[in-house]
Formats: sequence, structure tokens, C-alpha cells
Amino acid sequence: MTFYENLVMRTQMNYSRYYSLYAAGKTPYQLTDKKPLPYDRQIEILLEEIEQADCVIVGGASGLSAAGGGDFYYEDNASYRKYFGKYAEKYHFKGAFDGMMRQWDSREEFWGYLATFLHTTQTAEIRTPYQDLNDLLKGKDFFVITTNQDTQFVKLYPEEQVAEIQGDHRFFQCKDCCADETWDAVKPVEEMIKAMGGRTAVPSELIPRCSRCGGEAFPWVRGYGNFLQGRKYEEQYEKASRYILEHKDEKILFLELGVGRLTPMFIQEPFWNLTLSLPEARYIAVNDQYHFLPKDIEEKGMVIEADIARVLRDAAEYREKRYES
Repeated sequence: MTFYENLVMRTQMNYSRYYSLYAAGKTPYQLTDKKPLPYDRQIEILLEEIEQADCVIVGGASGLSAAGGGDFYYEDNASYRKYFGKYAEKYHFKGAFDGMMRQWDSREEFWGYLATFLHTTQTAEIRTPYQDLNDLLKGKDFFVITTNQDTQFVKLYPEEQVAEIQGDHRFFQCKDCCADETWDAVKPVEEMIKAMGGRTAVPSELIPRCSRCGGEAFPWVRGYGNFLQGRKYEEQYEKASRYILEHKDEKILFLELGVGRLTPMFIQEPFWNLTLSLPEARYIAVNDQYHFLPKDIEEKGMVIEADIARVLRDAAEYREKRYES
């Protein structure tokens, strides 16, 4: 087991132990009682910390994509209607994930919905918060650890610079994990969308299948079924572990963006642990719902409780003005 995966496993045990607290939107960690600084000063500190860091490790979670319009997962809102309109009208799902958890009348219609889901993220333009984050990181040595499966980071950066530890919508795997293999999902999804047209079901012959066992394929993502934790999965943790260990004695800034209460064990709590244990490490989180800063690292970190899109936009504009002057 790699270094970072071991950290995740340890925090998962903590999550199981205190599940009722996490389910209530809380944390078992003792949090700071220090009052946050004024917003403008927080933006200044964010820029200062990025500039002074030898390297930055970004932890990008669902709140980052949601801040840029990728907010169709959990509710029936305008974004959901835009991309999933025909299914919203027919089934009245409460967001994209709701449709993934329902029983379908046919596999053809299920795959119509799943293809729509994957096509929405595969073809999405790079969202504004990601572009602003990219501006903030210009000239820096950095690495990305993400639980997002929507391919936003890999549209911006080389694969070796991004660890997608929860999977990627660009790949299929065997639903039954009969072999340690993943393969391209982009072209098959494109073909399903084209063949489906305005209907809600795909032709039976286009349902993707495993070349070994003949069973159905499935997206290589955690959350819906048997997530294949094979070579590709291990590669993600190896990349993250290697980067952290190579830079552990440097001034690392752990920059956490948009972690919710469902998955704090993948980014947030490992970042807390590393900030505490690495002598030169610093920590900044941006979250529009939670101001969670452990007391143990209150002198090494800060939480900006505000809309992520606003924070990254304000920081990028502030940085640009400083360079202009």
C-alpha cells in the first residue's frame, strides 16, 4: 500500500468510528476557536502563501466543480434540466445521482441515461473556477489530488500531474471486475448519444461490454458499483505518494477546495495530518459551508468560508493587478 493510500485508509477507519458525527455534518476533531480574518485579508494571505510555497498540492473536490456550474448531481435545478431535461420530465429525478440509483425498465434506457451523464462531463468546457485556479498556480511547482471524476483537471494538466483517486469518466471497466483492465469510454459514449437522438434509450447493440466475459461494462468510478481498484487505481496513489515524499521537507501548501462531509477521508483529513506532521507545511481550505480548521494546525492554516468561484476569481484578479502595478 502506498503512503497516501495508507493515510486514506486510516482516515476511513476514523470515519467509520464516528459515522454519526460525519452524517450530521460535523467532525470529531477539535476545531479552532480563533475568529477568521476579514475576507480581503484572507485573499491576500492566500496569494502570499501560494507565492511563498516551494510547491502546492491541490485537493480538488466536488464543491470546486459545483461552483463552476457542475451542480447538477444532487438536485433538480437549472443545470440538471439543461443536461438531463428529457429524463427530468419523464422520471422527475432529483439530480443526476438520483437517476443512477433508480431501477430502470430496460438496460437500453439505463444506458441512455448513463451515456448522457458521461457525455455531459466528457464534453464540458473547462469551468471558470478551474481557469482561475490555473492562473493562481502559474509558475509554481504543483500537483493535484482530486476526488472529482468529471475530467476537468486532466483537461488542463498532464496526467502525471493529477491523481484521480476516485476514478475518471473517460474510462470503462468490466462491471464484474473480471480482469484488471480499463478502456476508452469517450468514443462509445459519443456513438450512444448520436444513435439515441431525442429518445431516452440506446440501441441494444451499443451497450458496451467487456471483451473478456461479455458482461456489461461500467464507468471506472467509485460510487455506483464494483470500482476496479487495480493497476490504474494504484497508479493514482503512487503519483500522489511520490510527489509528497519528494517534497516533504519543502514549504508545501496544501490547498483544499470544496470538500464536503461525504468524503473527508480522501483529501481533507489526510491534508490535516500532513500539515501537522510536516514541519514546513501550510494549509488553506476554501469551503462555502464549513469552517473546519483543527486546533492542532490553527497556526499553520486558514479556512476561507465563502463561495469558491468568488474566492478564486477575486484572488486571480488581485494577483493580476499586483503584477500590473
